[in-house]
Amino acid sequence: MVLIHIADATAKELVKDGIKKVALLGTAFTMEQDFYKGRLLDKFGLDVIIPGESDRMIVHDIIYQELCFGVIKDESKQSYLRIIDQLSQQGAEAIILGCTEITLLISQEDCRVPLYDTTRLHAESAVDFALS
Repeated sequence: MVLIHIADATAKELVKDGIKKVALLGTAFTMEQDFYKGRLLDKFGLDVIIPGESDRMIVHDIIYQELCFGVIKDESKQSYLRIIDQLSQQGAEAIILGCTEITLLISQEDCRVPLYDTTRLHAESAVDFALS
């Protein structure tokens, strides 16, 4: 049995693209616990930053109170873009979209900094494995 870790699939793309410092967005659990960001650091040497506490709650709440229900609000999109801009100003060279629903709200066309959609990267990694 082979396990393709979502963080590994994402990290391989980041490393391939020469990214060294990345920001992680997702649920509070994803941003705060070590299972994702710790793996990026320990296994791939990536410097991972996350939003400050109040912005983490904004990201988390928008996921659970809006996006999970298919609710898309312009003010929520603006909040995410503000947070992404702040993370970019803190040196993030790219943003990991660590939750499936975030792509309902923002896309690469909205941002100056590259976005990495973990769901897409994980699926592509599984397909590549299956075809090899």
